[in-house]
Formats: sequence, C-alpha cells, structure tokens
Amino acid sequence: MEETGKKLARQKELTELLNQAGRAYYQGTEELMDNLEYDRLYDELLSLEKETGTVLSNSPTIHVGYDVVDELPKERHEFAMLSLDKTKEPEALKSFLGGRKGILSWKLDGLTIVLTYRDGELVKAVTRGNGEVGEVITGNARVFRNVPLKIPYQGELILRGEAVISYSEFERINREMTADKEQETEPRYKNPRNLCSGTVRQLNSEITAQRNVSFFAFSLVKAEGVDFQNSRGEQFSWLSSQGFDVVDHKLVDGENILEAVHEFSEKIADYDIPSDGLVLLYDDIAYGQSLGRTAKFPRDSIAFKWKDETAETTLREVEWSASRTGLINPVAIFDPVELEGTSVSRASVHNISIVENLKLGIGDRILVYKANMIIPQIAENLTGSAALPIPETCPVCGKNTVIQNENGVKVLFCPNPDCQAKKIKSFTLFVSRDAMNIEGLSEATLEKFVDLGIVREPADLFHLPDHKDTIVNMEGFGEKSYENLTAAIERARQTEVYRFLYSLGIPNIGVSNAKLICRQFDNDFEKIRSAKEEDLVEIEGVGSVIAEAFTAFFRSEEKNRITDHLLSEITLLAGEEPGGEQVLAGKTFVITGSVERYANRRELKELIESLGGKVTGSVTGKTDYLINNDAASSSSKNKKAKELGVEIITEEQFQELL
Repeated sequence: MEETGKKLARQKELTELLNQAGRAYYQGTEELMDNLEYDRLYDELLSLEKETGTVLSNSPTIHVGYDVVDELPKERHEFAMLSLDKTKEPEALKSFLGGRKGILSWKLDGLTIVLTYRDGELVKAVTRGNGEVGEVITGNARVFRNVPLKIPYQGELILRGEAVISYSEFERINREMTADKEQETEPRYKNPRNLCSGTVRQLNSEITAQRNVSFFAFSLVKAEGVDFQNSRGEQFSWLSSQGFDVVDHKLVDGENILEAVHEFSEKIADYDIPSDGLVLLYDDIAYGQSLGRTAKFPRDSIAFKWKDETAETTLREVEWSASRTGLINPVAIFDPVELEGTSVSRASVHNISIVENLKLGIGDRILVYKANMIIPQIAENLTGSAALPIPETCPVCGKNTVIQNENGVKVLFCPNPDCQAKKIKSFTLFVSRDAMNIEGLSEATLEKFVDLGIVREPADLFHLPDHKDTIVNMEGFGEKSYENLTAAIERARQTEVYRFLYSLGIPNIGVSNAKLICRQFDNDFEKIRSAKEEDLVEIEGVGSVIAEAFTAFFRSEEKNRITDHLLSEITLLAGEEPGGEQVLAGKTFVITGSVERYANRRELKELIESLGGKVTGSVTGKTDYLINNDAASSSSKNKKAKELGVEIITEEQFQELL
C-alpha cells in the first residue's frame, strides 16, 4: 500500500504540473516546459494511471464532457445518513472514547456527497439532502478537481465525503467570477459553504468545473471483500490507495485526545479548507456498529464544535450598503468588543430575513461572536425590540426600494438602473490595477466625481483634466494630487488589449479569460467584439456560459456606444504586459504571521506568483520556504516546517532570493 501511495502522489504531482503547463501555454504566459519534456511527463502519467488503476477527474489524459440538465433528479439513499450528536467540551470527547482508540478529523463545512463506484468506474453521486433522499449530481461530481473517475477496486464501493471550496478559491471566484448581467467589483458570495452548495447543485456542470470544487472522503459505507482489520484508520488508508483525498485525521486515545484537539484548534485560522469543528469516530469498526443508534444519532461518532467566544454589546446603528447588483445589505454597528484577540465593532446581517429573525432594533443588547473564530456574527438579541425600520429609499440614489423574495429569503433591492452605487462600482473595476490601472481614483473619489456630474461614463475619466479648478478645490485634493491623477490618466491612454477587455466589465470575463480571448484573435479588438459563440467555445478554458455572456454584451447598442467612446480616447497595444523574470519558478511558499515590507500577505503572494512561484495555505513536504518574520515562533506552521526540514525565512531573506 505504501508503494501505491507513492505512485498516487507522483500521479497527482504530474497532473498538477502538466495542467499548469497547459494553462501557461494556452494563456500565453511564460512556458513552464518544452514540448519534449511535456510529452515525457505525459507518458509517465499515462503509465502510472495504468499501474494504479486510478484516473483523476482533472487528469490531462482524459477529456471530461459537460452535462446540462433541466433539473436534478432525487434518489433515496441505500444507507440513511444521520446527523451527529454534538459537544463543545473537549473533556466530553475524552469521556466518549472511554479508553478506546478513535479517529479525530476535521468536520468540513461544505456539502456532503455520496459516491458510488462499480467495476472501477464512478457511476453515481448524490447529495445528502435530508439524509433519506438526496439530489443526483453525477455530472457535476465528474468535474470536481480531485475525484477519481476510475479506481483499481472492481467491486461496488460506496463512500461519503465533503465537497468544499477552499478559502483561497472562494476569494478568487469573488474577484473574477460573476453570475450577474454586469460585472461586479465587490464580493457576491458570502461564504465558501453557500458558494459550494450552489456550485455542486448547478444544472450546467461547466460552471461547476470552473469553480474547482474539491472532495474529501470521510466515511467508507460499503466495499465487500476487503480486509480492513476492523479499523477505520485502515479504511482511510485504503481509500487513499484508491486515489481519494481523505479528510485530515489523527489516531487518538484517552492520553492524547485533548492535545490533538488543541493541535487542530491552532491550525483553524490558517487552514484553507472551511471547517466548523471536528469529528471523533471509534477506530474499532465492530464495536462502533454494535452500539447501534438513537432516534437521531449514530452512537459510534460525535461532533465537536468550537466553543465560540461571545460578548455582550449594544447595537448602535445598521448601515445599509448598496452593492453593484442593486442588493442593499444591512451591516450592524455596535460598541467595540474583544473577540478571539481582536476588536470587533461591525457584523454583516446579510438580509431582511435575518433582521426579522433577530428582531433587531437600535439600542438593543446583543450577543456577538466570531463564527469558526473568524467571521463576526450576531448570535442573539437579548432585547428583541423588532423596531428597526427597513429603508423605503436607496441610501445612494434615493429612489424607492423593493423587497424581493429569493428562494425564501427576503432581500432589499434598488431597481433604479441609474443608481450611482451601480455606476461607481463599474468605474472602480475600470480603474483597477488589472484593468486600466489609473492610480489615485479610489471608490470615494469616484463617488465625488459622479456626485459632481463630471463623470457619467468611463470615457469621462479621460476628460478629468478639463475640470482642474473643481478637482484641486475638492477636499483631500490639491495641486500635487491633481498632477499625479492627470499623469496616471495619460499613462492609461496606452494599454494592452486584454486589460481594456477586462475593464469593460463583461460577465464572467476575468483577467485570465480576457488574455485567452485576446490571444485567440491576435489582439485585434474588432475581431474580438464581433466573435461568435461557436468561435469562443473553441478556446481552451472558455465554455458556452462565458461565450454566451460575452456575445450578449456586444449585442447591446449601449455597451457598444460606451466602448466606442473609450476607443476614441485610448491606443490599444498588441500583446500582454511583459512579466518580470520568473526567478521563483518551481518554488512553493507558505506565508504566515504579519508582514512588514508589504501592505499585506496578499500583496506578497501576488509578487511571488508574478515571479513564477506558488503560494499554498499549509506546509507540506513540497514546500520550499515558509516566510515568517518570527522564525522562533512556536506556531503550528513553524513546527511543521521544522519537522519536514522546510527552510523558514524572513521577508528580508525572501528579498535576497529576487
């Protein structure tokens, strides 16, 4: 099994490497390898797939077709899925073990999926649903990034696992992807779990494929003819040998259970996979099964939820924030309190349904906490006055609002197409670094220009120098700020085609897709905007959903008018902006702790990636460097790096690598 594990690890490494090389080739970025090297590694991967009998869904050796369905059929589970009993006390876990051994693992926060394989082939995937009946999502499961489509085991295998979207992928999607009619510049999705739930249950599996859903096995339900030596741990090892990624877990007993819980709690803040607790399961299969079940819970396992630190405070205000899509979201503002080591004074309430359920009113005494020790939330309203008025007018444009019902949830919406909030967000995208890169135009500054009536569409930004007297006399501006702004505007008059294309705010067109499309049409913008759907779907990485949104954008007379006005102001440059030397190519970094020489960890991450490096969320044997200014820290990442012999460097030492 150990030898198989090594081969599977090499398979996964080759799959990732070849996919990176393929993306670099099709996106026109720095090539990672020549054709000869690619073919050699491809042949090695093919050979390993034959040896192990495992083929992953994202392997470059296969082409996964996309499924489009009208609805998701429902199906009854062969084995009912029960919820788990819960505790927030670590001592209760020790008591639960009662001197026996157990498996402690993450309780991942996504969507539970049941997979069925027959004769080595994935034949069915069903969501948990209500535990008795779930929805069939086989087409979507086939495009999860790490699900094996073929495995060596030839009997019937049924297993359960969690479909999840990582925090880093969630942030990417919020930046680059949108499902609305116009490009957004602020997060559309509230948390990875909700995004994952909607993604897994898509009717078009192409959308699922774009969002890099991962699957982590946590329970083997059926596999006849395999000797697991009466051990859940052996089941996990066997699943790994079949090519599955298994949830991170640890063998525990009464002596080390409390220490293990502490180790998991130290990792939660930096763990890239959403988790809302832990699961403890008896390792002894026969003993666990002999315990049976209660009316609600199995007796062989228990869930541990983090005990959230709560604080009582007073609600002072609810700020209604208008978004790019017209949604107006409530944000609670309260007297500052300390939670998990930081000061908190704001929490998103998300929608009107939550406002009503909490019975909020200004001056109410509320309990607040950080969900999973990260996200501020209101836990309870101790007063319950229900006196908070719902705005009848938009806080930005003053037009009447409407309350809409979206899947049983009440939301506040501004229907005014000319609402300034919508315009400002589109302008913010237009001037952003990856688009036209006009420095000095913050959202607040753009809002002032819109309020003054000197900016009504993007092309007006190039005429800001005509309003020198007005701008110089604005609060926070002056002669120097004006000069810097006009210089930035002049620099933006020459820009790469892909930047301009991205700046237009076309649905689903992020920077990467913009580069793909421009490369396909030789950076000829007129060819680009007259492209047909059938031409676009031929591009690697551009599917029918993107193609349809793209062509719909350029069928609009208004969009073309705005685009033509911009083209009269700028000069488009062929090709992409040349990148710097890829001095970090092939190197993998992990960043932890506070940074001093960069604005934040994201800025450092972007620099590493721009120089060819890779940044991951956890330290593994593949990590080359852990960047931590406190090299003597006893953090979990430092400990892991030392265990694996990974070099720990400061920012100063990192810069010496450049």
